[in-house]
Parts: sequence; structure tokens; C-alpha cells
Amino acid sequence: MSDGRVTTYLGLGGNLGDRLAELRAGLSALAGHPRLTVDAVSGVYESAYVGPGEPQADYLNACVRVVTDLAPRELLAALQGIERARGRAAGTHMRPRPLDLDILLYGELVASDPDLTIPHPRLTERAFVLEPLAELAPGLIVPDSGQTVARLCAMMRAVEGRTARRRPETLLPARAAAER
Repeated sequence: MSDGRVTTYLGLGGNLGDRLAELRAGLSALAGHPRLTVDAVSGVYESAYVGPGEPQADYLNACVRVVTDLAPRELLAALQGIERARGRAAGTHMRPRPLDLDILLYGELVASDPDLTIPHPRLTERAFVLEPLAELAPGLIVPDSGQTVARLCAMMRAVEGRTARRRPETLLPARAAAER
């Protein structure tokens, strides 16, 4: 985008409390941010916890496409502020949490440092990210892989046998969902 605004894709997830209400609250906070414009919202997906440690409750996940003029670190800070406002405690990486917001893609940026890696470092390994992302942008090429989101999603299904289950609920209010 030539006006300094960048199309970015964000992941929303959570497995504590009323999971759907938490995702809706996260979406509402994103939509209410003065420097973010929510452009598209995926459906809601459910999946088992993927990661080390003790078993956890299943997660609900979704993806949103956002247009912003925030720099990547500013966007990260905004997302972390929303997480904290929803009750996410510090140090809960890979732990149960009410709301988790991740930068999946930020334009065509490829960047890696200790605090922020774009594209998200495990994007291509997670069905619960690829399934909703493919719903929004199947033809989008993931910059560091050279593959489309749809291809990565198909490969995940075929090779790994992993998938995330689409749920009937939506994150959008009833009227907005009907207009889609």
C-alpha cells in the first residue's frame, strides 16, 4: 500500500473462560483501535493444544486481516496491550490463556529477532492457523516459504493429517455476519 498502510494478518486464539466471548472481545478491541482497520474475519476453528508440557483445554482460533500504519513493534505492543486487558498474564507463552493475539504476516516483511519474528515462526506448522488463514487469503504467498497459504494448508492436511475443526459460530455480530 502506498499510503504507508500495510495489510497484515493476525491470529486470535484462547482456551480459558468463555473462549468464543474472548475471541469476540479481542476482535472488538482490534476494530476499536484507531490505527487498525479490520478488513476481513475468518470463521472460528477448534483444535487440540499443540505444544510441550501438560495437556490443555482445546483452543478456539480465528484469523483477521487488518490494515494498519503501525510499525511491526508498535502493532505487537498494541496486541500485547489488548491481551493484558483481557487478563493474559505475563509469562504465559505455551500456557493456558484467555486471549492470544499473534502477528502472522505483515505485508511481505521477513524479519527475525528475539522479540518478534515475521512471518510467525510456526505458521506453516499449525493447522489452527493455516485453516482460518486459507479462508481469508488462499492465494497469498507466505514470504519466507514461497508457497501459497492454500498449498501449505493442503500439505498440512495430506502429510501431517492435522486439521482444525470449523465451528458454526462466527466472531461477527449477527447483522454483520448476515451481510457477508
